[in-house]
Amino acid sequence: MQESAYFNEYSPISGVWDEMYGDDSNVRDHYRKVIEYISGESADDLNKKEELAKRLFMSQGITFTVYNSGEGIEKIFPFDIIPRIITAAEWAFVEKGIKQRLTALNHFLKDIYHNQFIIKDGIVPIDVIYSCPHFLREMYQLNVPYDIYIHISGIDLIRDSDGTFYVLEDNLRTPSGVSYMLENREITKRLFPDLLPQCGVRSVTEYPAILYRNLLALSPRQIANPTIVLLSPGIYNSAYFEHTTLARLMGVELVEGRDLVVKDHKVYMKTTVGLQQVDVIYRRVDDDYLDPLVFNPQSMLGVAGIMGAYRKGNVAIVNAIGNGVADDKAVYTYVPQMIKYYLNEEPILKNVPTHQLGNPDEMDYVFKNMNRMVIKRTNGSGGYGMLMGHAASDQEIEDYKKEILKEPRNFIAQPTISLSAAPCYMQGELKPRRIDLRPYALFGPDGIEIVPGGLTRVALKEGSLVVNSSQGGGSKDTWVLA
Repeated sequence: MQESAYFNEYSPISGVWDEMYGDDSNVRDHYRKVIEYISGESADDLNKKEELAKRLFMSQGITFTVYNSGEGIEKIFPFDIIPRIITAAEWAFVEKGIKQRLTALNHFLKDIYHNQFIIKDGIVPIDVIYSCPHFLREMYQLNVPYDIYIHISGIDLIRDSDGTFYVLEDNLRTPSGVSYMLENREITKRLFPDLLPQCGVRSVTEYPAILYRNLLALSPRQIANPTIVLLSPGIYNSAYFEHTTLARLMGVELVEGRDLVVKDHKVYMKTTVGLQQVDVIYRRVDDDYLDPLVFNPQSMLGVAGIMGAYRKGNVAIVNAIGNGVADDKAVYTYVPQMIKYYLNEEPILKNVPTHQLGNPDEMDYVFKNMNRMVIKRTNGSGGYGMLMGHAASDQEIEDYKKEILKEPRNFIAQPTISLSAAPCYMQGELKPRRIDLRPYALFGPDGIEIVPGGLTRVALKEGSLVVNSSQGGGSKDTWVLA
């Protein structure tokens, strides 16, 4: 196979798993067709494709919001034109592992809001659960339809230097990014229309249809056309583009809190012809802001009385309220034990080794090795508030230690996992950049379905390990081969 200058100049990062090149510096088989195709394109052609992708993202309003940036609110989501490719065998392993993990986590949520056997049997300490701000006593003994709590999840996966997949985070509350997965594929179809069928790339476009089918099945009223709405915090939310996209693709109403009202423990949508009863709410509003009568009384984003309607079983809410306790990074450390406890199975996907700083011995060890650790808040997200020990100054480490000592339970530490690298097209050259993977799983009455792909996020800055869009990351299309 003839390689072009793009690939002759590409140099994998030492000690890092490269998605395109094997240890022997040979191209992995599943990347060959893509390399042959790109090798036949001039730099001018690829630059035009990159420019077209940017124009398409801009014209379709594919943006996200950065809250701590002085550059204004909305930014275009950077997109890399070279796809990330996953073999059928790798995907089968990932899919099996995610299904196992979600099954156990769903059992855990039902258990801690009902019988709490896992606490009574000493598998998860009671103080870890009760000190979690997302453990909501309002959900205790509340039955949810089909006992499903985690209708939608985005499990963050990374690969270490030997190619092993690890679960970095379980996003079980209001996971975002699926619209970028769908839009990335649509744009790739425009850029490389012949390449997708040649490579046998599996489709991701069924996601909205599967989600809609699952939402329909949750309706408490057995009627032909239940009313489904997507509840958004509004235009200033970082994922508002996603809310509008999913509502449009599913053909459901996009609403805000002010569009809904509760009467007689039922939720209604205000329409031009009067009130219309709502059966299922796909909410993208966090628990704290969902019902000002129960949670944050200052909230203008939720609906007063919605919790009462939920408790009475008159409306289904997706995802279930109170899921955040299973998202807590201190609880994350116990997921392997949950899998053994509830399913009597060994975990397929590994956790990243994690130290809980609420444990004095572990805190002592972490403090001695801060320069080799990534420290995170147990309820942080979006890459905010992390300390990357290998890149931090002595002063930053000392300041962070003071923060930890105020509330040790609110921090965990993980060794710096290298993250695999994939080729990215950067100013006419191919460069390795670090990536992760967020596949999206949909849990319905018929089981768990995962569309073959997901959102591959890219740390676009050279040497960076932070892939979050809020921290300067981008994304690329994810191809799962048939």
